[in-house]
Amino acid sequence: MLDIKFVRENLDEVAQAMANRQMKWDPERFLALDTARREAIQKEESLQSERNTLSKSIGQMMAQGRKEEAEAAKEKVREINEALSAVSVEREAAENDLNALMMMTPNMPDASVPVGIDENDNVEIRRWGTPRVFDFDFKAHWDLGPDLGIIDFDRGVKIAESRFYLLGGLGARLERSLINFMANTHTSRGYKEWWCPALANSTTLTGTAQLPKFEEDLFKTTNGLYLIPTAEVPLTNIHANEILDASTMPRRYCGFTPCFREEAGSAGRDTRGIIRVHQFSKVEMVKHATPEQGFDELELMVADAENILQQLELPYRVISLCTGDLGFSAAKTYDLEVWMPAYDNYKEISSCSCCTDFQARRANIRYRDPESFKGTRYVYTLNGSGLAVGRTMAAILESYQQADGTVLVPEVLVPYMGGVRVIEPEA
Repeated sequence: MLDIKFVRENLDEVAQAMANRQMKWDPERFLALDTARREAIQKEESLQSERNTLSKSIGQMMAQGRKEEAEAAKEKVREINEALSAVSVEREAAENDLNALMMMTPNMPDASVPVGIDENDNVEIRRWGTPRVFDFDFKAHWDLGPDLGIIDFDRGVKIAESRFYLLGGLGARLERSLINFMANTHTSRGYKEWWCPALANSTTLTGTAQLPKFEEDLFKTTNGLYLIPTAEVPLTNIHANEILDASTMPRRYCGFTPCFREEAGSAGRDTRGIIRVHQFSKVEMVKHATPEQGFDELELMVADAENILQQLELPYRVISLCTGDLGFSAAKTYDLEVWMPAYDNYKEISSCSCCTDFQARRANIRYRDPESFKGTRYVYTLNGSGLAVGRTMAAILESYQQADGTVLVPEVLVPYMGGVRVIEPEA
């Protein structure tokens, strides 16, 4: 959530930022609601002051035998209380409307973010690796997986519904190996690993801004909890309503969770294979940093995600998202896109974002640094995929396939696969 005072004092800048995001945002409505709230607060304070003064004088009047004046003052206090109740209703209504507006207002893009309309205006920063050139008719992972007997789409649909799948044999082992490899790599680079709940309450999801705007993308249980769409949700909220010590920052966390998404509005997009599904595995990175550390930590987070792809020897590119393609909470985002032969293109496999204090303001995550300032300030939060496991598997199957229909195991994964170097067809 943006700071209301900042919005009020920088209305033109905010309006331009929202326009750059290709979002309709009404500054006049903000001003009207903010003014109504502030005027109601002033009325409340004035009435409360008048009531307090009268209340104090009533005792003095009674002590001096001025009973009629005291009764008149009591009647005036009753009138003030009635007026105060009415003004409080006005204030609460204005506050609720203003809060609803701010909850649906995205973060301000950082000045370094390229201005653009959509994904076509994203800027490529760098590439790593060379996409493989095949000398045989290669298969897409949605064909290769079933042929090997390690991915079963039909039974996944039978058990659940479309966009669910089963992994069997070495497919299940490859998934588990990727999770362990990613988690071990991140913890070796200074991340503290957490094992998190796969369910979260509405307050937690509001803290990271999945609610209220993206409720249609979430699976909701009958008791009001939600299946998490990413470990960003619990990892960020570990410190909700807490005050951190600046000397302990940045705090770098990682964790594996299953992730659940309705994929509302994605009909027809990547319907084949395991690229866009309702349930998938992901190892997530999250950081809590000071404002001075925030954007440097973003660059380091991107490097940590790249390190995974480089060890797997999967070609990829790094993209800086433009303002029109930026996520709701993000002030700046880099996407890592892995080469997918079946698409003859790169596909997103990680998204690393600095959210400045946008999420921290919602989740009330602050820090204290007595040597630099008095009181507390909001932390900067960062999150990034390290990586999406299913998409990593799909990239491995396609890029490491052989002419005989088998798939080589990336060297770095062989120990995790129990020494298995080749995935062969299995029943």
